[in-house]
Amino acid sequence: MADLNAVEAKAWMVKAWRDLETARRSGTGEPPFYDIAVYHCQQAAEKAVKAFLVHHGKPYEKTHDIEVLIDLAGEIDPKFSDLADAADALTPYATRFRYPNATFAVEPQPVEYDEALQHAQSVYDFVLYLLPAMARP
Repeated sequence: MADLNAVEAKAWMVKAWRDLETARRSGTGEPPFYDIAVYHCQQAAEKAVKAFLVHHGKPYEKTHDIEVLIDLAGEIDPKFSDLADAADALTPYATRFRYPNATFAVEPQPVEYDEALQHAQSVYDFVLYLLPAMARP
C-alpha cells in the first residue's frame, strides 16, 4: 500500500511542478499573464499538500482551500503550521482571477505575482523535503 501511495504522491508532485512552471512562464512571458500565473501558484501549492496527504493515506474532502489542507497535513506533521501565511495568501487565487468578473476587474500586479510564486515555491519545497525519494518527481 505504501508504494501505491508513493506513486500517487509523485503524480501529484509532478502536476504541482507543472503548475509552478506554468506560473513562471505565464508571469515572465511577453506579455505576462499575471492572472493565470497566480492561479497556477495556488494550484501548485494545493497539489503539493495533497501529495503529502496522499502519501500518508490521509483522506481529505474535495477543496481548493489550502488552509484546510494545511490543517489536515498538520495532524501528521505540526511544522505545516509554518505554511499558514502562504496558504492564506494563495487560497483566494483558486477563483479570484479564474473567471471574468467585474468585481475583480483589476489584474494582479507584478509584486503580487512575485509573492504568490515565492509562497507556492516554499510550499512545494517544504513538501518535497518531507517526501521520500520514491514520491518525488
